[in-house]
Formats: sequence, C-alpha cells, structure tokens
Amino acid sequence: MKSFYDFNVESPQEREERNKLYPELASFHIALREELSEEEYQQFYTAEKEISQKHMPQNQNQKQQWITA
Repeated sequence: MKSFYDFNVESPQEREERNKLYPELASFHIALREELSEEEYQQFYTAEKEISQKHMPQNQNQKQQWITA
C-alpha cells in the first residue's frame, strides 16, 4: 500500500485517491499549507516524505512464491 507521500500530487487522479485513503492527513496538509509559506511547507513535506520512506518496509527484493506443506 502506498504511503501518503508516495502519490504524485501533480496528478488529479492520484491526489484524489490519496485524499480518499488518508482524509485526516490530507486535511492536516491543507491547513498546514494555509499557515506556512510555500518554502516552509515544501521543506516540511520533503522532510516528512524522507521519514516516511525510511520507516516503510522495503519490499523491492521480495519474490512471490508458493508455500508448500
């Protein structure tokens, strides 16, 4: 499952999907964007995205395989 920060905010469809999956976080970011300057908000967003990526499990090297009994 994608994290809030994995969606492409330039795509209206992805942004809509993100807002449906994470309504509270989307509302928080809308309010935060109104309170901060664009530069401050971008710094915050970038830092949160980096933290999110560090804590998400890395599934890149996992292969799917059948489990046999």
